[in-house]
Amino acid sequence: MSALGQATLDWLRESGFAVRDEALWRRALTHGSTGERDTYERLEFLGDRVLGLATAAWLYAHDGAAEGRLSQRQNALVSRETCAAVARRIGVPAHLRLGTQARDDGGRDSDNILGDVMEALLGAQFVEEGFEGSAALVHRLWGELLAGAAGQGKHPKSALQEWAAAARRRPPEYSVIGREGPDHAARFTVRVAVHNVGEAQATAPSKQEAEKEAARLFMEKYG
Repeated sequence: MSALGQATLDWLRESGFAVRDEALWRRALTHGSTGERDTYERLEFLGDRVLGLATAAWLYAHDGAAEGRLSQRQNALVSRETCAAVARRIGVPAHLRLGTQARDDGGRDSDNILGDVMEALLGAQFVEEGFEGSAALVHRLWGELLAGAAGQGKHPKSALQEWAAAARRRPPEYSVIGREGPDHAARFTVRVAVHNVGEAQATAPSKQEAEKEAARLFMEKYG
């Protein structure tokens, strides 16, 4: 007896997955709410690393941006929301193996579950095909996102925060170093600094806008 239904096996193969060990793929689609021992959690751990390396390798080869911007893009590409969006696009929800409670709670449309299962499927692909085969599948399934603008429109302060974390630096520090003009037409000057890296400053009609512009200038200079 097949470890998975024929419709699911057909769907997996049509989606580009290399299915040989059917029990492996059953595990990748099985949520803990089923009460089964073999669930997707270990495969999710593996697939997360596969996705990270596959997207990093693609960005390194095809995007000439500085490290900070590459990190910003990759963070968007591997986010749970992006993984869930890819899962929905290829039809994962119809093939999830959920327990009754998780099903009733809307598990088939949960970003958390769909993102985890998408990574588990990549983990299973790695077990079956190795890194080359799993990376090729990532590049195909994430193709439009890789070639498009995913991760390029992030708020400058968020981008700087993520850059600092990725570079193992202290969090950026913002300080108001100047204020000019009357209350109805004030101008704020803000400086942002990252320890042992550098600083940038900007002036704008509000503190928030000045911080945003200072973060953007910092990323242009150091990112």
